[in-house]
Amino acid sequence: MVHSSTSDNITLLALIDSSLILHPSSLMPNWTAIVVFDIDGVVRDVSGSYRRAIADTVEHFTGSSYRPDMIDIDQLKSEGLWNNDWQASQELVYRYFEARGEARTQVSLDYDRLVAFFNSRYRGPDPDNWTGYICNEPLLLQPSYLESLTSAGILWGFFSGATRDEALHALSKRLGLVTPVLIAMEDAPGKPDPTGLFAAVDRLQQQHQVEEMLPVIYVGDTVADMYTVNKAKTLHPERLWVGVGILPPHVQEIAQRCEAYENTLKEAGATVVFNKVEALTATEVAEVLGTKLLY
Repeated sequence: MVHSSTSDNITLLALIDSSLILHPSSLMPNWTAIVVFDIDGVVRDVSGSYRRAIADTVEHFTGSSYRPDMIDIDQLKSEGLWNNDWQASQELVYRYFEARGEARTQVSLDYDRLVAFFNSRYRGPDPDNWTGYICNEPLLLQPSYLESLTSAGILWGFFSGATRDEALHALSKRLGLVTPVLIAMEDAPGKPDPTGLFAAVDRLQQQHQVEEMLPVIYVGDTVADMYTVNKAKTLHPERLWVGVGILPPHVQEIAQRCEAYENTLKEAGATVVFNKVEALTATEVAEVLGTKLLY
């Protein structure tokens, strides 16, 4: 048996230490994919918040003559053009009056007042101390789920049509995420324009010093989300883009609605649809992308 000397051990440790300094990538995960999440209907349940605020707003600006239900709002969202809930509220008001034979130009509707009313319901009457519907949104994922993706070599971030402060209310205040990669309403055009998705992907790759073109999954609950992926494919076909649909909680109460919503997402471009975001595990990511992740 050969015994190494103390000096030999010191030399070996020094070589190991220097190799780690020269090759820091050896300490990093082997990144294999990027998952970008929408927030509303994916990270948090907004059926009793954003959608309730839409209904309140439309009811108010139609003089309490019309209050849209969840099906009405889903039908509007299925057109793929109304990701912005302020604009969705405005559109429902206009359509109500059009159905009564009034042209849009005849409807006296101040958009800024509409937005202010919406926010008074969603955030609450005090802009500095939120007490509105946003305070009671159930979360649909936990930090441990995101940690499991990181451990599997999957980068993740967020692209949402929500305002930055409203999005961070869920991500930072509720989930405790520290400086998550987030592209919000203020940062990019609204969906289905894919500019925000591209920005989230670029930021993730720069932050983690990833040079290769990783495949991207965008996870969303609306037709606009799937259209965003379709446009990304058209503009950058050299990268693999995949849309994954999530069924929002409010459509899962009735089997027929659940099936219809799933079909709508698939027709819009979703490769697969799950009933909850945490079902998109690292294994499912590998299956969706048609690759095998190494653990």
